[in-house]
Amino acid sequence: MLDGMEKINLVKNVAPLRNVLLLGSLIRAVAGRDEGMPGMACFHGFSGYGKTQAALYNTQATRACWVEVKSCWTRKTLVEKICLGLRIPPGRNVAETVEIIGKELVQSGKPLLLDEAHILCTDSMMKLVHDIYESSHGASIILIGEELLPQMLSKYERIHNRMLDWVAAQPADLREVGILASLKCPGISISEEVLQHTIVTSQAVARRIVSNLAKVKDYARIEGKREIGVPDIPNIKWMAGAAPSPRGILG
Repeated sequence: MLDGMEKINLVKNVAPLRNVLLLGSLIRAVAGRDEGMPGMACFHGFSGYGKTQAALYNTQATRACWVEVKSCWTRKTLVEKICLGLRIPPGRNVAETVEIIGKELVQSGKPLLLDEAHILCTDSMMKLVHDIYESSHGASIILIGEELLPQMLSKYERIHNRMLDWVAAQPADLREVGILASLKCPGISISEEVLQHTIVTSQAVARRIVSNLAKVKDYARIEGKREIGVPDIPNIKWMAGAAPSPRGILG
């Protein structure tokens, strides 16, 4: 099974966070571009901003082919995983498989989402991505990766000058924390001050926000509370993302 594809069924109720909407808008913009315009785009941001969850949701919404790249993959592995995502058999070798992928992208009209694309920033992998793009006659290809992905891609002219747009994933805001709280802490009323503290403690990183909301939920369950307010803040074991201090030697 395609790496990460099993997660797709778990995100049918993904919250409409900005990054979900931003990536969806980017995919639609590339797919609906005017003739002659480049067909690649980049969605980049810091770890924990929810880029992969946004990709998973939009995979469902747009019938895209999503592939989460691994650092141990070879060129052959990458094209085989793309074929698996497209539900087509690979060819006898990489060259033949690239042509098969290109033909399928043209016929299906599916966007190709390459997640963790910063891993692909090597000469050989970027040439392969370029070959897939050319073989598909300009199909929609979205590269998703870390914050510095645009700078990394600038080294590869054939990819860089085929970018239609660059969109940055955004940190979470108070509205989004409220949405996540309603999903992760059902039946618990959390004050705006606590939600704001959650943002600050989590450094507006969606992944940490979810972790801290789990802390709030556990605290409420243990204390038998249905309302969490300012007096509860010092009693919750918040996760700030910093490593714990080293322990001294006992003895």
